[in-house]
Amino acid sequence: MTKQTDKKLALVTGASRGLGAAIAEGLAATGWHVIALARTMGALEELDDRIKAKGGSATLAAMDITKDAAIRHLCRDIHDRWGHLDLWVHTAIHAPPMSPADHVALKDWEKCLAINIRATGFLIPMIAPLLLAAPTRASALFVDDPVAGQKFMGAYGASKAAQMALARSWAAETAKTGPRVLVEAAAPMPTATRARFYPGEDRDKLTAPQAEAARLLALL
Repeated sequence: MTKQTDKKLALVTGASRGLGAAIAEGLAATGWHVIALARTMGALEELDDRIKAKGGSATLAAMDITKDAAIRHLCRDIHDRWGHLDLWVHTAIHAPPMSPADHVALKDWEKCLAINIRATGFLIPMIAPLLLAAPTRASALFVDDPVAGQKFMGAYGASKAAQMALARSWAAETAKTGPRVLVEAAAPMPTATRARFYPGEDRDKLTAPQAEAARLLALL
């Protein structure tokens, strides 16, 4: 893709579905160029089709955020093409099946640690220089889900709480120097992740991802 110089640049990690996709679409519809990262190329291509149908633009990055070499390559590519990022929105998450704490499968626990904690800890120092290189103060947005300590949410809740603790530390450390780091809880939405936790829930009463994306983006 040719170098974009006339649009602000946003990286959305976890952009293929749910809130991440809605945020990517919302940004693109308001003139941002979106770098959409997720594991599934098919879902990213569907996102790209929706963005293009509304006159927006996106760069697709199909990769696993737990692969360090892939993330290094992406960040270097962003630097070489555009030189900076104006916004990073992190919505990538692993949500294992609900389980009592004494029945959590080791593979689910390790995947929570790899995606929810370790990958976030790797992404922050890789992306921070791109945000600091922005011509105006850049921002990062993390989406909280305050379920830590709730029954049957042990693996997800513990790893999500750790992820948010890391994000809040970064926010406190950069309050004066930038980038601006926001940690915001999202309203319950009818996403695939939530359906795994609450399969019998009345989804009509939940907030649409598009509406929640608009609310969160308004904070930026």
